[in-house]
This record gives sequence, structure tokens and C-alpha cells, in this order.
Amino acid sequence: MIEKISSFHSPLLLLFPLCHAPGAGGWSPLNSDRSQWLQVDLRGRKQITAIATQGRYSSSDWTKQYRFLYSDTGSNWRAYRQDGTIWTFSGNWNSEKVVRHDLQYSIVARYLRFIPLDWSEEGRIGLRVEVYGCAYWSDVISFDGQGVMSYRFRAKKMRILKDLISLKFRTTKGDGVLLHGEGQQGDYITLELKRAKLWLQINLGSNQYGSILGHTAVSSGSLLDDDHWHSVVIERYRRSVNFTLDQHTHNFRTNGEFDHLDLDYEISFGGMAVSTKPVSGARENFVGCMEGIVYNSDNITNLVRRKKLDTSSFRNLTFSCAESRTFPVFFNASSFLLLPGRTDADTMSVSLMFRTWNPSGLLLFSPLVYGGVEVSLMDGRVTVHIYVSQKQSTRVDISSGSGLNDGQWHTVHFLALESIAILTINGDETSSVRTTLPVMVRTGGSYYFGGYFPRTNLSPTQRSFQGCMQLIHVDEQLVDLQAVEQGSLGTFENVSLDMCAIIDRCVPNHCEHGGRCSQTWDSFSCACEGTGYAGATCHTSVHEQSCEEYKHLGKTSDMYWIDPDGSGPLEPFKVNCVMTEDKVWTTVANDLPVKSPVSPDPEASTVLQLNYSMSTEQINAITNSAEHCEQHVAYHCRMSRLLNTPEGTPFTWWIGRGNEKHTYWGGSGPGVQKCACGIERNCTEPSHYCNCDADQRQWREDSGVLMYKDHLPVSQVVVGDVRRPGSEARLTIGHLRCQGDSNYWNAASFNTPASYLHFPTFRGETSADISFYFKTSSSYGVFLENLGNTDFIRIELKSPTTVSFSFDVGNGPVELAVQSAAPLNDDHWHRVEVERNVKEAVLQLDGKHREVRLAPPQGHTRLQLFSQLFVGASGGQRGFLGCIRALKMNGVTLDLEERAKVTPGVKPGCSGHCSSYGMHCQNGGKCVEKYNGYSCDCSLTAFDGPFCTEDVGGYFETGTVVRYDLMSDSTASSLRDVKSALSPLPTEANLTQEELSFSFSTSNTPSVLIYLSSRTQDYLAVVLRHNGTLQIRYNLGGLREPFTISLDHRNMANGQPHSVNISRQDRIIHLQLDHYPSVSYTLPEASDTEFNLVKTIFLGKVFETGQIDPVIIEKYNTPGFVGCLSRVQFNRIAPLKAALRSGISSAASVQGVLVESNCGASPLTISPMSAAFDPWHPDSAGAQFPFNEEIVSRDGLNRDSAIIGGIIAVVIFTILCTLVFLVRHMFRHKGSYHTNEAKGAESADCADAAIIVNDPAFTETIDESKKEWFI
Repeated sequence: MIEKISSFHSPLLLLFPLCHAPGAGGWSPLNSDRSQWLQVDLRGRKQITAIATQGRYSSSDWTKQYRFLYSDTGSNWRAYRQDGTIWTFSGNWNSEKVVRHDLQYSIVARYLRFIPLDWSEEGRIGLRVEVYGCAYWSDVISFDGQGVMSYRFRAKKMRILKDLISLKFRTTKGDGVLLHGEGQQGDYITLELKRAKLWLQINLGSNQYGSILGHTAVSSGSLLDDDHWHSVVIERYRRSVNFTLDQHTHNFRTNGEFDHLDLDYEISFGGMAVSTKPVSGARENFVGCMEGIVYNSDNITNLVRRKKLDTSSFRNLTFSCAESRTFPVFFNASSFLLLPGRTDADTMSVSLMFRTWNPSGLLLFSPLVYGGVEVSLMDGRVTVHIYVSQKQSTRVDISSGSGLNDGQWHTVHFLALESIAILTINGDETSSVRTTLPVMVRTGGSYYFGGYFPRTNLSPTQRSFQGCMQLIHVDEQLVDLQAVEQGSLGTFENVSLDMCAIIDRCVPNHCEHGGRCSQTWDSFSCACEGTGYAGATCHTSVHEQSCEEYKHLGKTSDMYWIDPDGSGPLEPFKVNCVMTEDKVWTTVANDLPVKSPVSPDPEASTVLQLNYSMSTEQINAITNSAEHCEQHVAYHCRMSRLLNTPEGTPFTWWIGRGNEKHTYWGGSGPGVQKCACGIERNCTEPSHYCNCDADQRQWREDSGVLMYKDHLPVSQVVVGDVRRPGSEARLTIGHLRCQGDSNYWNAASFNTPASYLHFPTFRGETSADISFYFKTSSSYGVFLENLGNTDFIRIELKSPTTVSFSFDVGNGPVELAVQSAAPLNDDHWHRVEVERNVKEAVLQLDGKHREVRLAPPQGHTRLQLFSQLFVGASGGQRGFLGCIRALKMNGVTLDLEERAKVTPGVKPGCSGHCSSYGMHCQNGGKCVEKYNGYSCDCSLTAFDGPFCTEDVGGYFETGTVVRYDLMSDSTASSLRDVKSALSPLPTEANLTQEELSFSFSTSNTPSVLIYLSSRTQDYLAVVLRHNGTLQIRYNLGGLREPFTISLDHRNMANGQPHSVNISRQDRIIHLQLDHYPSVSYTLPEASDTEFNLVKTIFLGKVFETGQIDPVIIEKYNTPGFVGCLSRVQFNRIAPLKAALRSGISSAASVQGVLVESNCGASPLTISPMSAAFDPWHPDSAGAQFPFNEEIVSRDGLNRDSAIIGGIIAVVIFTILCTLVFLVRHMFRHKGSYHTNEAKGAESADCADAAIIVNDPAFTETIDESKKEWFI
């Protein structure tokens, strides 16, 4: 062994030197198995940075894989860990090549161990080693739990803005204060171990009222009582803190509003000084060792060695770290340790300490002369099974403890004395569990710890244990485990002695967004319920990024959860999404009531604070991605001036985003101290630029919309002119409204195979997600790629039906691929979602095709990239032709459009959204392309709304008529367009096919629902008869009487909505009513098939001067339809919508009262249960279900009384209806009608008949024997 100390990264030790001298040999043990190890003594603590290995010189002996252990004392070994696992180093594949590994972090140790795991198949284990590093020296101080070091400040009080504290510690005790300082004003800083976790508690100040609470507590690490060195660095500047433990840094900001740490007198190390105030509470002092203590540039350990600090509380101050007396044993799933004990004794006493993450496992099994004893961990409890086989087989069970699989050290003591068994956990004698045994115990002399694998008649419920044990006692004697290691006591298999390789896989916590981490010995899992995120590490948001995205999923206006930054740190939040025909508005409410009175402050201006339903960061995320934002403001005033003059000091201003002050008002813009009337020059007083600045005694108002989104939202309004006598003001600040999502539509078009966009290197070391939309007609191409030395990520279209995600994090290339049943090069939008974390990789296509690949149980987990991120192509790869949109990586949307503006071969934006989203436009709505999306054109439908799904209807009062003239000049062109699809005649309104659909609700009969007239005798009518049944009447000529379809089986005038769909193709008529199946009818052969010269559509009543079926007039036209009609559409014409929407068409007219309502929509054919008795209805307070007939109603009447009252009411109602019918019959011919018709109409029975009599072209053909069709 040659020791060589020189500069950093120089060879520190050459053991069997590498490469050079012939015959140098190397280490090769006699037996080649996994129990062999090579131990190196560096003759002092050294800092190790790299190791290199080589096979034995000129042989077939080499080591292919090995583990690396280190220690300060030659005991209590620690395995080198990397990426959260005990690391396995790759070694050699021949005897000559040198393989060097630079350690991910440097270690400090005196003793090293190399443990071969795999070696040459051609020979045996062979190894030459070279270690790289440098000398290490540090002052070490031992703390015995009594002594505390106090570092007194130069001044009595210290007001500290910046701190830098560092130290290293080593301990076997899980609780103790490492440092503490506090001030009389309540400031403090404490670094403390609690249950083997390190806690930093800091308070920069709280006020006496409790409105400012400065206490901040952050924890880091776990299992820190492992008797190994741990490094701590605390960096603070004002409220920003970096808390680093063993290379893991936690960044946070302290609570409160103060920046300075105010400490009095001193700061103590190893515990709390005697002078500490009692309010700090009693805490345990630190027991263990510290080194390298530095407090704000002062080397504390050096000051102690030089006796510059007070150490009087130490009984025996030593500058060395005592060797630990513990000797841990590490078990895996195939391990056991067999120890001897007394044979045929009537007393059995065993105790041990253990730690594990597994809820179940075998701690001990010992065969007895008659039976056996099993001590196991089951569901976190210690359970003892005592098997008794003497006379008859029985089993006695006792258990104690809970949650003992928490990774902490726990003590188990089992004592069986004659016929009594006692189980004690963690030394708590008061909670010991006792039981009586049926026979006396006779020991067998063998004790199996951590595993029992012989197949015997008596087998334990648990077979193995994964964890650590120490301080094992058998028969009240501490077992000498060093003697076990040397082979002089007991036996073992697959046991690692003098080390505990337990790993806390939840520290650092890979569960993101508040996911709860739980673990076993081999793995961890994340519970994501209630977080708003999903996936193996709770990384991916389950919510959409904006209201815009919800719209394009087919959603309508409602409250939705959104997550603008996806997997980013911003929590999801709820907003109101308002979907209009062409825009999507995101609305954020505030708590200021409309016209809030402004109360004067006698000493200063009045400040009105606005609170929104979400945080400032969440609001900023909305405004940042929005294309436009606005907020309505209104100032109502009486003798209260608003802005003064443009040159003067404003009386009122508002605070917006970033706490910036703004002096313009709604309707104006930044830099212009005016109101809307000042911009439009229509203020009350021309000499002022706001109505309120005229200072008049009448109430005035200045209102408008703030539209500069970088200033929104309004968070405060400061009102200055309300303190004068008579001054009054009221303030209204509307909701923040934003529309558009620039991130969702951010797209680029790649026009050549060599074109690409480049961005900075993607940073997604342990957790990464990528999502985007693509559209292409090409069969292949690379979507994106980023490279490292060996690491890379790539997403590509590999074939017309396959998308792949490939990556390498140092364990070799991995490729995931999903296939679509349909081609992906169909020029439609498709979505790709990718996620990679330490547990798995996921590739998902269009939300349904998915592949998951689990990460290897041991290997590299960090993705290390250095090249630029290439989007669209990369060097040597097949370029992508098509569009990529909404590319988001780890919650950040890449601005493809901005980069495309300056990149040849790439254009910003992408057209053709209707091919993918047009199916959301329903009921005949037409998809219209937009630069950043699409909209639905509902003009040729009977519907409104963003997807043409909102019914347009109206309520008809008695006598109301809607008339739509099809043959007018204004509708001729639109009708011709419609006929091209629905009629073979391009120029005349002669139809061989038509479609009519509508819905209605009414309780009145008879009535005409719809009547289509023509310039000939042809017509189509839908009427309700006296009994409430529906009738369809067709007259196309060729028949002596109309073709009639009567639906006699049900009353349609029941007040419920009903839908009717009628379509005709030549002679075939299809009729569908409500949800019932469609029924077909055929016109007689004698009937014509053309609906000639269609003229007018009447809704609610017929008011026509042409030829009209007199049956319609006599039986159904009076008094007219009373009720609701909705979504009326004839072919591509919506007459009711045209009548209700001004400006759509001049062909529509209304006579009478028509009120817009959708009461005729949403067909419901089953009468609903009354809300008062619906047990699931939220308003059914007091409803009982099932109904109890014996329950008395609230008014005290029983059920029989209610029935009698109901019968009386029915009788009275029947009498009244009869009287109404008689009166109507007596006076039906006595009415007089005042019309502008010819005098010949005076002899008519009614106004409708007067029209018929006055028309000379009308031929009366009333026949009561007309043919009817029934269904």
C-alpha cells in the first residue's frame, strides 16, 4: 500500500498500482463469493473525490460490479449512495482497462471497503484500486449532553440582516438542540434534531397584536441518528433562506414582514444557554460530535480550541469523537442470523433494537422443546406467537405497539418465565403486555434473527425481515456481534454486519404538490387524493389550463377548476367561465359591493381594499396568458371630485398589479389623467375632464372600463375628496374579466424538413412533463429533441400510426411507443402527453392510447442535458412537417410564435382548427376558422350559444302570431342556398323534401302550432286538437282532402315540453315525437310530391289572405296558441329566432305579445315528482321517505281529511269548468270584429273566417269525413 497526498484530484492511494509495472499483481481472494471485501486504511481522515479500478495484472481475474463503503473508525460502515439508492459501481470487463468514477459528492473517511458483487466468468475476483482526493483536517468537539458552548456577541444586541452558518454533526441520539439564539423582542433561530429529523426554526419578528406571525419551521433529512457525519449550511439574506443538508437544499421565505434577526448577547451551540428565557421551553441538549462550526465568518471550533469561548459547562471537553459502541446488523429478504442460547431452560429472555419501513417481518424465531416462539412485526405492531405442542397443539398470542415501521429505532423485550410471558416495547414497563401460558417454557437453544427458512412442521407466519437490528441480548447477555463477524460465534447468511443501510425514500420527498409519501424497504408511493394532481409523483395536473381549453372540450358556461401552469408550483383554482359565441371569458370576483359608500377618514384619504377569490399569483397567471382583460369601474359622486385636472394632483387614484399607482379612470388610458367623458369630450362641465370634477350638488357618475391588462386587477382605491361637508361618494369595481388564451393557441408551422426552432436547455432532472398538439399530413418526423453527454430525450412521429418517446438518464436508452387505430397524419389535431419521473415514464396520445414504463429499481434518476432544445427537427433526424401548438414543458409554455417570426422555414400560427373541433358545433351550426381557434356560426339554426346548443324560444300570449315570409326579396337568396341542399329545384320554392323541427309546451287547446302556406293550395299544418292530441296535416295536391296523421294515444297539452321532428323525402314522411322511435308514413300514390311555391310560415295562429284549409280556421285557429314554442326550424330557416333577434331578418314579424323564453325546450315526458316530496331534492326540507301514512301533516290534518278536502276541490273545479264552457258557447257568435277587411267579411263567424270569406280564390271544401291516420 502506497500513500500519496498531493493536490486535489491527485491520486491519494495506489493499492496494487494501476496499469504500469509488469507483475504488479492485484487483490484476488481465495474464494469468489459476495462475502469477500477489500478494506483500506488511509491512516487518517481524507476527502475522497474519485475511485478507479482495474483487473488483476495479466490474468482472467477482474471485478465487473462492486459497492463502496466508508467509515471513520473501521466500524459502523456507510454505503456510498447516489440517486437515492445504495450505488452499484460498474467495474472492469478485462484485466487491463482502467475504469474511473468521479463521485457525485465527495466523502470524508479513513477506512474504505470494496465489496465485489459480480466478477469474471473466466476467472475469479481480481482488483487493483486507485483512490483520488486530498488531505482533510477539522476541529472536532464532543458533546456529552451537559456542556453548551456560548458565543457572545461583540455588542449587547445584534441586528443581523445576513447570516451564514455551517457545521457538521454526528450522533446516535434523535433529539437535541444544535444551536440556538434569541432576542428580547421575540426573534429567535434554532437548529434542532427531533425524531432524527433536522428542524430549522426562525422568527424575524411578530407584532403584539398577532396580525404578523413570523414563526417559520422547516424540516430536512431523516434517520440522522445513524452515527455518520452530516453537513449543514444555513444561508439567509433578509427573508430568503437556503437550508442545505447533505447536498439537498431547501429554499424558502420566512413568514412575517421583517428582514432583520434581532439577537441578544449570544448564540449557543449544543443546547440552550443558561441565560435563555424560560419561554423557549425545555429542550434536550445535543449528544454527539460537531466539527467545522462557522458562524458568520467566525470559526467557532477554532475559538474553542484556543479557549476564546466559554466552555465551563463541559465536565470533560474533548477534541475527538468517541467510537460508537453499537454494532448494527443489516438484513435483506434472504438473510438470517443464528445465535446460540441456553438449552432446556425454563426462562427465555430476548431483547433487541430494530428499525424498518416494512409493516411486517420476522424479528425472531426460536424453537422450543415443545413448540416455538415467534416475535414478528405485523401491520406496524409487535406480535408474539407462542406455539405449544405438548399434549395438544395450541397457540398463545400477545401484541403491543403501533406504527413501529416508521424508520426509527424501537426496543423489543420478550420474557417468558415458567408459565408467564411478558412483552415490552420501547422500555415502557407500564404498558407491558402479560399472558399466562398453558405449560412451562423449555428453551431449545437456537435463536433465528431476521429470517427462518427451514421447512419444518412448525413454521412462523413471517419468514424474513428487511431492516436493521442492534444491541441484541440473549439470556440477558449482550451478543458480541464482532465475534459473529469473525466466525467464532453463531452463523449468518446474506447479513451485512457493522452497518445499517436503511434509506428514507421519502426524503427528499419526490411526491409533488402536497402528495403524501409512504414507503416500504424497496420503494415509495405517493397519495395524490385531494391535491388536484395525479401520476406516480403527483406531478400532472388533472385540471385544464384555462376556460378556453374547457370550451374546446365541448364544455358550456359554468364554474371550473383551472391550472394555468400545469405541473408548476401554482395551485389550481376555481373561476367562472362564460362561453359566448365567439369569445371565452374568465371572470374573477371581488368582495366590494356595488355602489359601496365611501366613509370619510378625518385625518387621511379613505382606502378601500379589494379582496379577490384567489391569490395575486393566480390572478397574474390569468392576465399573463389572456389576450385581453378589462374591469369596469364607476365613481358616483356628489360634491366629491375624482381626478382634478390633468396637471394637478389627483384626488383619487387606484393601485393595480405590482402595487403600482395609477391616476387614470375607466374609459381612459395610462398616462392620461382623464375620465371617459374627458376623452369623448362630453363631460357635464366642458372645462373639466371628469363629471365628478365639476363638484356639483347633484349626483354624477364617472364610469368606464379599464383595459390595460398589465395594470389589472384593481386591488385598492384611494379616495381623497369625501371629508368636506356635503361630500358623498359611492364606488363600484366590477369583476376582472379576461378572454382568450395566448398559450393554448401559440403555434408554429414547419414548412421544410430542415426547419426547426431552438430554445434553452430543458431542465427536468428528476421530474419532467411535456405536452403539445400536432397536426400533419406527413408520415414521420421529430417533434422535439434535447441532448446531453449520453442523456437525451426525443419525441417523434415514427409512422403514420405511431408516436414514440425515447430517453436515456444513464441506464441505457428507453423507448415508449403508442399506436393509434386511425392514421395520425390526417391533418387533424392530436395531443401528446409525456411524463418522466424517478418512478416511471408515461406516454399518452389523444387521452386514450397510453404506455407506462417503470423505472429500474436501482440506477440513475437524474436527466442531465446540455444542448439546446430543438423543436421540429434536430441534427441527423427526420424533420417534422406540419403544426405544433401549445407546447408546454414543466408548466411553462414555449413561445413558438415569437421564435417562428425570426426563423426561416417556420411560420407563426397554424390554420385549420375546424377539422378537429368542428364537431362541437351542433344542431347544424357551422364551424368558422379563426387565427387562434374557431367559433360556431349559429345564424342558420334555431339555436344560440358557443356550440349552437342553447334553445331560442318564446312565450305566446293569446292572439300572438309570428309570421315569416319565405318568398320576400330579403329571404329569396338564403332560401335558394337552403334549397340547394334540401330541394332539387334551385330557383323556385318547390320542395320535394323538407324538415320541420320544434318543441312546445302548453295547457290550452285547440291551437295551431305551425302552419306553412303557399301560393297554391299546398300547405303543412301541425295542430293541437280539443283533446290535446297532435295532428299533422299535409296537402300537396292530387288528393280531395289533406293527408292527416293523428296521434290519439296521448295528451300533449299537459304543460310539459314536447319535441316534434317531421321530415319528408318525396312520398315518405318520418315523424319522431319526444324520445320515442321514429315512425314512417307514405303519401298516397295520387298525392303530388312537390310542396309548390312555399310562401309563409305562421307560428301560434294563421293570419293569411290566401287559400286556407277551413278546418284549420274553424276548429283550431281561435283563440290562438297560448304557451311556449322553442327551437323552431324549417329546413335551414329559424323563423322564431329571426323574430326574437333584431337585425337577423326583415322577413319576420310579430303581432301581439311575444316574450323570449326557453320554457318549451328540454323535452320531458314523465311528470316529475313534486319537490316537496322528492327525498333527493335539496329543497325538500321536512320530506319523509318512505312516506309514512300515519304521519300527520303540519296543519294538523290527518291523511283522511286531506283526501276528503281533495274530493271537494275536484267537484268545485268541475262545476266551474262546466259554467265556463256554457258561457263561452252562449256568447261565441255575439262578438263584433273591427278589421280593415272588405264588408263581405261582416257575415263571417270570426276574424279568421272573415279572411277566408274575403278571399275570392278560396273554394270551400269542408268535409267532415276526411280521412285520418292514427298512430
